Amino acid sequence: DTEAASATNGEVRYEIKPGAFLKLCDRARKNPSRQYAMVIDEINRGNISKIFGELITLVEVDKREGAKDAVAVTLPYSAESFSVPSNVDVIGTMNTADRSLALVDTALRRRFEFIESMPKPSILAGTLVSHNGVDIDIEQLLTMLNKRIEALYDRDHTVGHAYFTRLNDLTEAERFSELKTVFRNKIIPLLEEYFFEDWEKIRLVLGDNQKPKQEHQFVHEIGREEDLLALFGHDHELDQYVVRSRYQLNAAALDQPDAYVGICAARHAVIAG
Repeated sequence: DTEAASATNGEVRYEIKPGAFLKLCDRARKNPSRQYAMVIDEINRGNISKIFGELITLVEVDKREGAKDAVAVTLPYSAESFSVPSNVDVIGTMNTADRSLALVDTALRRRFEFIESMPKPSILAGTLVSHNGVDIDIEQLLTMLNKRIEALYDRDHTVGHAYFTRLNDLTEAERFSELKTVFRNKIIPLLEEYFFEDWEKIRLVLGDNQKPKQEHQFVHEIGREEDLLALFGHDHELDQYVVRSRYQLNAAALDQPDAYVGICAARHAVIAG
């Protein structure tokens, strides 16, 4: 690491200081019985050659300090020899829904172990949001959302449980307001992005097509027949199926607890006979 500093003559000079990773390695070297780690969040969004530099070789298991094929490099600023202790882990996180992941795979696959971490609705077990006498089971809600997303898109785009974990830190009176905020500002915009504003699929994910009351539907479908009459009058001579359906968000549904319950309360047809 270098740090800019003002010299006495007014010119800028750079002072050499140990960086965060170098400090971590020094601590690890002094305590070989302990394990240390550095976490690099969203690693696939960065420039790998700039993040790692020579480290791309040094972090390999067989190139660590004390290993059979140990490798050391000379640091460019301090000119000191440097290698990575075996008790230091580098953990990089990435979102598989981000397509830039493909650019990182080749460079890192051999040096890193890839561990999948899927959404875990079970972490939200027992998390209830109550409003006006209606209980919303958040574990069931997230489970159903993700089953539908996986069926209509893929498993890499399922919704993470982290969107809802803050609910456990709030009082019962505050939870419903937080749930509304999460849906309005995060879940619904996320679905819009996933499905490129294919509102019919968004309605399916939110269970709107199975909710008997329109007031509980987050997205309203505006009928084609109404559109034809309103837009073109009675003698339009157009087939109603030629005109695409229009959709609009029903912001009022965010205030209805039954709108959330309806996401996982699927309606099943009963056949008598």
